[in-house]
Amino acid sequence: MSTSYDRPLDANEGPDGTTGWGPPGSPPPAAAPEDASRPSSLPHRLWRGRPEDPRWARPALLGLLAATLLLYLYDLSASGYANSFYSAAVQAGSKSWKALFFGSLDAGNAITVDKPPASLWPMELSVRIFGLNSWAILAPEVLMGVATVAVVYAAVRRRSGPAAGLLAGAVLALTPVAALMFRFNNPDAMLALLMSLACYLVVRALEDGRTRWLVWAGAAIGLAFLAKTLQAFLILPPLAVVYAVCAPVPLKKRLGQLAAATLALVVAGGWWVAIVELWPAASRPYIGGSQHNSFLELTFGYNGFGRLSGEETGSVGGGGGPGGGAGGGMWGETGWSRMFDSEIGGQISWLLPAALILLVAGLVATRRYRRTSVTRGALLVWGGSLVTTMVVFSYMAGIFHQYYTVALAPYLAAVIGMGAGLLWERRRQVWAALALAAAVVAAAAWGYVLLHRTPAYLPWLKWLVLIGGLVAALGLIFAGRLTRPLALAAAALALVAALAGPTAYTLSTVDSGHEGSIPTAGPAGASMMGFGGGRGPGGGGRTGGARGGFGGGRMPGQQNQQGQQGQQGQQGMPGGGQGMPGGQNGNGFPGLGGDFAGGFPGGAREGAGGAGGMGGLLNGANVGSAAKALLKKDASRYTWVAASIGSQNAASYQLATGDPVMAIGGFNGTDPSPTLAQFKKYVADGRIHYFIDGGGMGGGMGQGGEGAGRGGDSGTGSQISSWVQSNFKKVTVGSATFYDLTQRTGN
Repeated sequence: MSTSYDRPLDANEGPDGTTGWGPPGSPPPAAAPEDASRPSSLPHRLWRGRPEDPRWARPALLGLLAATLLLYLYDLSASGYANSFYSAAVQAGSKSWKALFFGSLDAGNAITVDKPPASLWPMELSVRIFGLNSWAILAPEVLMGVATVAVVYAAVRRRSGPAAGLLAGAVLALTPVAALMFRFNNPDAMLALLMSLACYLVVRALEDGRTRWLVWAGAAIGLAFLAKTLQAFLILPPLAVVYAVCAPVPLKKRLGQLAAATLALVVAGGWWVAIVELWPAASRPYIGGSQHNSFLELTFGYNGFGRLSGEETGSVGGGGGPGGGAGGGMWGETGWSRMFDSEIGGQISWLLPAALILLVAGLVATRRYRRTSVTRGALLVWGGSLVTTMVVFSYMAGIFHQYYTVALAPYLAAVIGMGAGLLWERRRQVWAALALAAAVVAAAAWGYVLLHRTPAYLPWLKWLVLIGGLVAALGLIFAGRLTRPLALAAAALALVAALAGPTAYTLSTVDSGHEGSIPTAGPAGASMMGFGGGRGPGGGGRTGGARGGFGGGRMPGQQNQQGQQGQQGQQGMPGGGQGMPGGQNGNGFPGLGGDFAGGFPGGAREGAGGAGGMGGLLNGANVGSAAKALLKKDASRYTWVAASIGSQNAASYQLATGDPVMAIGGFNGTDPSPTLAQFKKYVADGRIHYFIDGGGMGGGMGQGGEGAGRGGDSGTGSQISSWVQSNFKKVTVGSATFYDLTQRTGN
């Protein structure tokens, strides 16, 4: 594997202090000129790539990107609207520019989603062009996934060569949680792309010390903030420290460049925040997820520090206890082993032990390089981002879902590519060969463990992975002494053994549709914590039943029951006696009424409000044709054809009718919007036609159920539900119940 691309690594970064680039801050040497006899047309340049690359490099890259695109596009429409919460916001933004700008859940602009809107914008523009359908919503996510693979390849190729870049790109594309989220409409696809781009740009800045690269990196992180708020800032410490220490310019200039990058971050992420905070609250939608109609409150509370402490105001429940020790709670165990446990392991951790070994070995290999070594700096950028994000995810006590770990996938892939490239170059050195073999053994052994957790799924594969990995590791120990064909054969076997497990889980993931708020990757039983996971065969987090029920065999925080997804009556499953963990009176979630004492209701009923998992919290209702026809009648006369407690329930009806539906209380039903007085005024002004009974978590569960989600709920949903039921005509359509807000029955 040749690595002399932008500058030779060993000779120019060694302890002798020489640099192939001249004085610090000087530009890299010009690439070798193209052969004058070689055609220079654009198609040729696209196919040939850089002149210093081997001829196979660019065709192999194009093949990788094409294969990733086809893999992620396969049966894309099987997921339908995927997460109906975000799909409803996309539908609203495709009809109203105001809804697009603010990220409103409905075109009537009653309330926003509980995230900033940047991740919605590509989907909304796509739907404006191609109409509302599954492909128009999800195809932009697929393209972001392919772009992320390309960015990781480009970053690794610059320092370690095209073979290492291809390995990194393949690892990313075949990570199960990446295959899940780059085909899904949550904000994580955009976040992963922008975080990868920021790391790439910082490495470019480390190469020549130019300010522009660092400024662009800050802008990328600022845009990522507009996708998923403070999660975008997790990698700021390693990026800033690495640049401050390793950049090839004087310290004073480094600090000035970091200040400029910070300014770029603030501008790129702050312009929208400033507009929203300065906009009169009365003429914009309520900020969903906040308790005081403030995006800053949402950012630093529910979506910010509350995720670390478990004290998310307006949430449905906290997680493990604070502090450094392991703890259990609504969102699973916290602690150093979280990324490897039965909830998370099959999503992301297949090559995580190998990546940590390669990171350490890579730093050992570059320990004598000078301060400005870009190779070591790149390892620290990607490795630091991996370790920092992993530690935060492992110990955060608040809301945590398996799919969050897609953020780790680009960092992990880059470390695998760079580390393997460095050790392969040094395979004649005993320590390097042993480290490379150790990484392969770790990947094979951990792959065996993960596959053993789903014993009914391809039971032969775990043995192929384990035996193949051990044989490959033995070959790699002696790779420096073997002939090149034999050494390459050992390397190829190592790749097969390491990637077979995640590839199988990835293929299972793309072979299934995924719906709801908390999807999981892999076959049935791969992760027991997800709910509302999907439909179709083989997907993790399934209920084996109706759309929108609990996926997997347990609720968060309960003990894993291997392969028991279909069982009921245990661990808080529908009909089970224990109900939800952590609740009072056997109810589960704090504040839920006695209707839920026996566990949450089962699958969706046609047209039933709140029929999805958790009373509509994690997925919405199946809207029947009769219910749809009822809402469509005279729809143009109303701002909102209906109102419902909780966003998922409202989203289902909005997507079915194409008309705005107000989500009372936002996602959890716990936001104090609208107040009872505001709702009464909307009704008096003739702006809402129907109230949909049921749905949500924050009050008004079913027939006026009492109680609200944990923290900060004013009981608005319960108040509105009680007032409606006491004063308006009840209309039953199939199994769905509506109240006609134009026909009073009481005072």
